[in-house]
Amino acid sequence: MKQNTQVAELLVSYSPHIVSAQKISNSRETYSLITNYWNLDTIEMLEEVKVILLNKANKVLGIFDLSKGGICSSIIDVKIVLSIALKTLASGIIIVHNHPSGNLTPSKADIDITQKLKSACKIIEILLLDHLIITKEDYFSFADDGLL
Repeated sequence: MKQNTQVAELLVSYSPHIVSAQKISNSRETYSLITNYWNLDTIEMLEEVKVILLNKANKVLGIFDLSKGGICSSIIDVKIVLSIALKTLASGIIIVHNHPSGNLTPSKADIDITQKLKSACKIIEILLLDHLIITKEDYFSFADDGLL
């Protein structure tokens, strides 16, 4: 009996168009952009993670819904983040996740995964430009706070 050994491919592909002509140059612009792609009705219910993919000019190539979790956690898988960035030919990425509690203080897990992702990105020459924690009203930026 012959066994099928196909590997499932991520459904992400390079698209040569820019999703947003806006150049992302700071955390306020990132927050303003990402809230347009977030369901604000569920932002206080469950934690989600999105990846903003940017070209060399910091224009948005796409926004990828990485994961949805529970009330207090969601998964950021470094391998998946990097595979998406490579497949879309992104030069930079920004990770964004929400805290349903409304507390913008990063957890130890948030800090650890950010450092792990930063190291991995450096190896393949993709810039981790920021990691935002968001709520309906405000945000915390790892880059602005010197944690990146």
